[in-house]
Amino acid sequence: MSAKDADHFLSPDFERDVRDPFEILNMQKAVERILRAIDTGEHIALFADYDCDGIPGAVIFSDFLKKIKYENFEVHIPNRNSEGYGLNTKAIEALAERGATLLITIDCGITDIDEVARANALGIDVIITDHHIPEDALPDAYAILNSKQKEDTSHDKMLCGAGVVWKLVCALLAERRELWNIPAGWEKWLLDMVGLSTIADMVPLQNENRVLAQYGLIVIQKSRRPGLLALFQKMNMAQKNITEDDIGFMIGPRINAASRIGNPMDAFLLLSSETRARADTYADKLIHLNNTRKGLVASMVREAKKHLDARREDNLLREIIVIGNPLWKPGLVGLVAENLSESYERTTFVWGRTEDGCIKGSCRSDGTVSVVELMAKVKEGVFVNTGGHNEAGGFSVSNDAIHTLEDKLVKAYQIVRREKESAEISVDAILSLNEVTWSNWRQIEKFAPFGMGNAKPVFLFERVKLSNVRYFGKEKTHLELSFEGSPVKAILFFAEDEKYKNFATGKTVDLMATMELNTFRNSRELRLRIVEVANNFKC
Repeated sequence: MSAKDADHFLSPDFERDVRDPFEILNMQKAVERILRAIDTGEHIALFADYDCDGIPGAVIFSDFLKKIKYENFEVHIPNRNSEGYGLNTKAIEALAERGATLLITIDCGITDIDEVARANALGIDVIITDHHIPEDALPDAYAILNSKQKEDTSHDKMLCGAGVVWKLVCALLAERRELWNIPAGWEKWLLDMVGLSTIADMVPLQNENRVLAQYGLIVIQKSRRPGLLALFQKMNMAQKNITEDDIGFMIGPRINAASRIGNPMDAFLLLSSETRARADTYADKLIHLNNTRKGLVASMVREAKKHLDARREDNLLREIIVIGNPLWKPGLVGLVAENLSESYERTTFVWGRTEDGCIKGSCRSDGTVSVVELMAKVKEGVFVNTGGHNEAGGFSVSNDAIHTLEDKLVKAYQIVRREKESAEISVDAILSLNEVTWSNWRQIEKFAPFGMGNAKPVFLFERVKLSNVRYFGKEKTHLELSFEGSPVKAILFFAEDEKYKNFATGKTVDLMATMELNTFRNSRELRLRIVEVANNFKC
């Protein structure tokens, strides 16, 4: 990397780095159709995905319409357990009955060929805004905004769903800002939702995403949005100290909890609330749902591991794992799939059954295959619907096909598998505990925000002697290490590996960790986050 490139990376600049929204394929066509709908008072329907990308995206466009005082619109976020992912015919028909003539998808729709055809037949024009991987055949939508289309030549093809819809709002403002009397820069206040989604949806924090995430965090730290303020207060989070870790581990899971075991509209109503009293109601609801979700997922993981461990003992654990239970909620199986994929080092498909009897599930790759490509190989006669990214996806499958799904996936895997990238853990530098200082932290902080495509620097601390080993948390599952001759502490959440159980005062270890700022309960201290404890690290 040249000095110029390094400076560019370390010093993101909004005006320089956020590109013209009209670079995105079909943007002009989408803008013209939306402006026509606004000018003639059409009923506009926003159809958003139910996660912490689609929901903030819906808030962005809803905020825009309210800002220009346009009232003839509605928001539909499908119920994950009864409607499933993406567009569905029943919802489209209901929107048509209520008079919708323009439907804008947010973070979904790129594979919904039949559903878009039904909308067209009912006189509804569809504008798809999405970032998921398109298939060879695209829906016959009025316009598709998705930079992953083959013909798209825009600068950054890795925007999240909320990022795409924010670009659409920017394009609309570029055409009509003066007529609507919208102050210059107003759209920057929407970056709280863009930053939230960019970080929570784990898109690469490079190129334009790095700028959107960084400025998004700045706006979050200053946001007057009642929904965010309610969440921060109820979780004892200092707004001025919010980081990407807070979004990934605290805020995002509570937004997602609404769809996993409740109603996703609760999350939308929280983030779009205009009063603190209303926001408090929904914040309480999401926090309760998230606590319930934790217990349910833990129970599902225990049940799944019991079955898989029995398979492994009998040498029946195959290269692809397919496991499910008709009693499992489809909204939770993605979390189970992630846990199992990591635990068994295999690509994993986990399914449950919806309220209307459909089998739906989620899958996670172990790094040896694109789950989108794998599902495409066996889709005909097996999967009813599929979608997602290379690393993670969703699917629905017929009741008959579920019994042979693992066999077909294992067979297809032999064709599309690839060599897994080395899992060897490397470190960026060797430090002593005395070098965990505020001056070094300020240098590390310049590389933030950290996330996918911009990992935190990892440091090796050689031959450090333990002065105390403490487990904490309600279930005593989190580990804290103290060291002789240093006030620095190191922590690890969910320290389940057996090797940690053998730690004791006086033991000397080689520690690999990242450095982080802990602001819990308004304190400010530097600490280490444990990555691994072992010898023979590669530098």
